[in-house]
Amino acid sequence: MVAIGRYNTLSVIKQKEFGVYLDGENLGEILLPARHVPDDCKVGDTLEVFVYLDSEDFLIATTDKPLAQVGDFVLLRCADVTPVGAFLDWGLPKQLLVPFSEQPVRMQKDKSYLVYIYLDNITNRIVATTKLDRFLDRTPAEYKEGEAVELTIANRTDLGIKAVVNGTHWGLIHQSDLFRRLHFGQNLQGYIKQIRPDGKLDLCLDKPGYGKVSGLAGQVLERLKAEGGYMAVNDKTDPQVITRLFGSSKKAFKMAIGTLYKQRLIDISPDGIRLIDGD
Repeated sequence: MVAIGRYNTLSVIKQKEFGVYLDGENLGEILLPARHVPDDCKVGDTLEVFVYLDSEDFLIATTDKPLAQVGDFVLLRCADVTPVGAFLDWGLPKQLLVPFSEQPVRMQKDKSYLVYIYLDNITNRIVATTKLDRFLDRTPAEYKEGEAVELTIANRTDLGIKAVVNGTHWGLIHQSDLFRRLHFGQNLQGYIKQIRPDGKLDLCLDKPGYGKVSGLAGQVLERLKAEGGYMAVNDKTDPQVITRLFGSSKKAFKMAIGTLYKQRLIDISPDGIRLIDGD
């Protein structure tokens, strides 16, 4: 089934001077304007196109690539505010409407907002909203602790930073697990740290437990080499110093140097850590 507001692979069924018509199946014929048609295009070819409504609300296809599609959470800039709502720049000539009813806080021109893009079932128009909660699943998430997930960074709370997990659930990165700067709307990989009894998700940015030590251990080793084989830090060092030097918790740092010690790569003494072989 061909979907409005998403990429579709469609067959060319007619050629005209002003473009080609594509087989939109359930949606009928869809025009791809001439400026988007490949030079060697012919009837029977298949093309990957984005399907949306033009300024007159007619279905149209394009090979331009918008910044997001229906079903995505994305950070977009407000290009204009009009009497009917705000319009966001999403990379297509027709800007993306956010009706006033979908703005708990009125948008302002040139500011960026995290929105969810959806298809209005009544008008078939593609619109966006900042009311994210109703598009996230409230049923308990079926994840495993340590599982890799895709995160979209949302707002900061007293406990840490909220993030959308795999486009389906809310999760929280607690303040104690924040060892790098994150940006509103940023997309990155994270991990399920814990699934709480109430089904809520605690997240972290590095693989929990010993899975993350190899990366941090390598970072410590490289830093030791750069410092000439010695650093005045060990398992007794103040946690804030560890975070400043390595962007990690003290617990993770202790696991990392413990791994290096077991591999006989470093020596741990009361005054610091040293490379054993001087590499």
